[in-house]
Amino acid sequence: MVTQQEVEAIGQTLVDPQQPLQARFRALFTLRGLGGPDAIDWISRAFEDSSALLKHELAYCLGQMQDSRAIPVLVNILRDTHQDPMVRHEAGEALGAIGNPEVLELLKQYASDPVVEVAETCQLAVGRLEWLKQHPGAAAAAGPYLSVDPAPPAEERDVGRLRELLLDEAQPLFERYRAMFALRNAGGEEAALALAAGLRCGSALLRHEVGYVLGQLQHEAAVPALAAALALRSENPMVRHECAEALGAIARPACLAALRAHADDPERVVRESCEVALDVHAHLSGPAFQYADALLRLRGEGP
Repeated sequence: MVTQQEVEAIGQTLVDPQQPLQARFRALFTLRGLGGPDAIDWISRAFEDSSALLKHELAYCLGQMQDSRAIPVLVNILRDTHQDPMVRHEAGEALGAIGNPEVLELLKQYASDPVVEVAETCQLAVGRLEWLKQHPGAAAAAGPYLSVDPAPPAEERDVGRLRELLLDEAQPLFERYRAMFALRNAGGEEAALALAAGLRCGSALLRHEVGYVLGQLQHEAAVPALAAALALRSENPMVRHECAEALGAIARPACLAALRAHADDPERVVRESCEVALDVHAHLSGPAFQYADALLRLRGEGP
């Protein structure tokens, strides 16, 4: 059992801006794993930080904890138009992940937000909550990954057909997400390459999620596409950020070169993502891999 004093020490590390970002991430994912009201309170306090990357990850963890006590702080972040769009987006996604129908009307309201990434996220969250109403008990179904996803995987299993659905701009975003998660669950090189093709889709939100699932899949075939997206300065920062974290999770030599090339990127969220990804890469590549393995599993990366 972890004592309240130990939880407080972990929380103090999380909220201390003088601590290295890697240490704060470790504290965050430790709190996420512990759960409970004290962990939620410490995570909520850290939203005062200036790092959009950290705040985005705070919202992600609160959603993955699936504890309705986190709803008020996530609602406040979603409503706060002064927050970075990627933070507001993650708050909306987290509200969908928690799965409590009490936020359905709020999410419908923000499904037409002027920030397209926020609007699309809330549309997906509405879709997830409505899907859960139609499929009671489905949220508890175990999959090959530990993450709570924004949409359930499609029932289709043919990789070619799933690729077509993922890349079809005329299809509803919710159905394309379902294809994406089905491809991730299928695994293997063909699925990884199909997902990598999604990094050229029109929706930045979809491209960002493709980066995330490629990090979960951890297949080397995706490295060239991820490195190319990271290197593209005109790409949305939230997409580049997820590509950086995916490269850290895949942890091959080519990933290291790409991450080092952007360790001083002028975009803060990209620079910080490379910093965290290099830390994960180092742990996965060396003997002290326990932190990285635990972090990846808490993020739902790796079966």
